[in-house]
Parts: sequence; C-alpha cells; structure tokens
Amino acid sequence: MTAKDVSPPIDTRAVQHFRWEQMPAEPLKGGISRKLITSERMMIAHVYFKKGDDVPQHFHENEQLTYILEGALHFWFGPDGSQQITVRAGEVVVIPSNVLHRALALEDTLDVDVFCPPRQDWLAGTDAYLRG
Repeated sequence: MTAKDVSPPIDTRAVQHFRWEQMPAEPLKGGISRKLITSERMMIAHVYFKKGDDVPQHFHENEQLTYILEGALHFWFGPDGSQQITVRAGEVVVIPSNVLHRALALEDTLDVDVFCPPRQDWLAGTDAYLRG
C-alpha cells in the first residue's frame, strides 16, 4: 500500500533512532560481546567475536537471520551437526525456528543478528549458554 491508498494513524511517538557506536556493549563469555536494539516484534543485534569464540549448541523458537559484516562464522546444524556452513563477510544465513545450531568464529567477526520475535532470554539475561 502507498500513502495514497490508506492514511496511517498519525503517532510518531514510538519512532526511535540509535547509533551503534554510542551504545554500550554487553560482555559475554570469552571475547563475545553484543549490542541490542529491540522493538515489540523484532530484535537486531551486533554480536562481536574474537577468533576462536564459540556459541554452544542451542535452539530457540525465534527465527534468525545472521548477516556477517566482518570476519567469518562456521555453523553446525541439526542434532549431529552434519549440516555445516561457513558464512563470510557479505553473506547471510537464515536459521528457522527450533533448529539446533552452534557456531565458531574463524576470525574476529562482527555479525548482525535479527530475531523475530525478540529473544526474551537475551533481554532477561537468562541466556546461560553465552555467559558460561
């Protein structure tokens, strides 16, 4: 639809603006840290890895898009990790809901993760697998 088709309600109070460089990073295990921006139905995160950092096997109901801006992550998918993908700068991996996965940083890496719905465990700090 275009603005000519329907007039949306006029309420700009919920519009927010962020600058990644001004946001504090949350330290996690190893050299991993992250910055989060969330709305009611989506979440985006910058996740920073040092070479050798690992994300243990886990799953979540949230759909996930991982876009690598710098570096590379190697992923293992499924209960036995038999599906493997290396995602490098400029590439995206789509992880459906409830798919077991783990990852290893092959080099210092900056990834952008998008989740729908937002990760409540990340917001509440109950994501023990990243805090180990």
